Amino acid sequence: MIAYFDLFNYPLSLEDIRRFLEVEAGETEIGHETEMLVREGGLYRSGPYYSLQNNASLAERRQRGEAHADKLLAIANRNASFLYQFPYVRGICISGSLSKRFADENADIDYFIITRANRVWITRTLMLLYRRMAYFTGHLDRYCLNYYIDEEALEIEEKNIFTATELYTLLPARGGEELVSFFQANSWVSAYLPRYMQRVREMQGSHRSSLLKRCLEKLFSNRLGDRLENHLRKFTDGRWKEKEENGQKDMKGSTLSMLCGQHYSRPNPVYFQQRILTRYRRKLEELRERGYIFRKEII
Repeated sequence: MIAYFDLFNYPLSLEDIRRFLEVEAGETEIGHETEMLVREGGLYRSGPYYSLQNNASLAERRQRGEAHADKLLAIANRNASFLYQFPYVRGICISGSLSKRFADENADIDYFIITRANRVWITRTLMLLYRRMAYFTGHLDRYCLNYYIDEEALEIEEKNIFTATELYTLLPARGGEELVSFFQANSWVSAYLPRYMQRVREMQGSHRSSLLKRCLEKLFSNRLGDRLENHLRKFTDGRWKEKEENGQKDMKGSTLSMLCGQHYSRPNPVYFQQRILTRYRRKLEELRERGYIFRKEII
């Protein structure tokens, strides 16, 4: 697992290794095996952190990232309370690097949003209209709303170490039973990260919807709402396909590509996700050639 996080220049503590280990092992055993790997030259230790790189600055970078993340997490949770009051929102999680308690100076606040069945696109459109207002206040990076699913599509299709890690580290911010159902629907993560089912018990309590939210949901819970939902999906799908065909990129230089379905709006895994998985496979091959795939899959 250290090899996976090494792709992001993110060293792990012993507690991290225990959390993400692909097999069950006790804390004492992990500590013993990890120190043996350090002595054998398979790992490097800087303070409480372990890495494949002999670079002490990575530990300093992580500590700075944690301090900045703590500030952003307070903002993210406040924002989640507000976002939860948008029509049809049933659950909100904090995702991305912030969910791993890390944020550099360019970090965004990413959200994973669950909506009522067949209302992804009304919810998404209303949220993005609000996000455009945030642009004028200079807070656009606090509302990265790029992953939506509804109650009919709780199980994530892509099942690999990337999605397993992202699901395991999601931080529940708002929601009740819907969040529990979501994490249970993705119990496949346990095949990659055995401690997943322990993690998912850490749920937030349910939160009362505002009067305005309840009124708007009632207003569009009919055929008019169904037609609007379908129109918004088709319109957005056409716009995203045009962006992808034109090779448009975001502010960070990544290709703009989105998958638009009846029950979801999410990034296309062909780009960032597949790039990470390819790099991870190459990293493992390199380590095996060097004889550095060791006990308990710590590396």
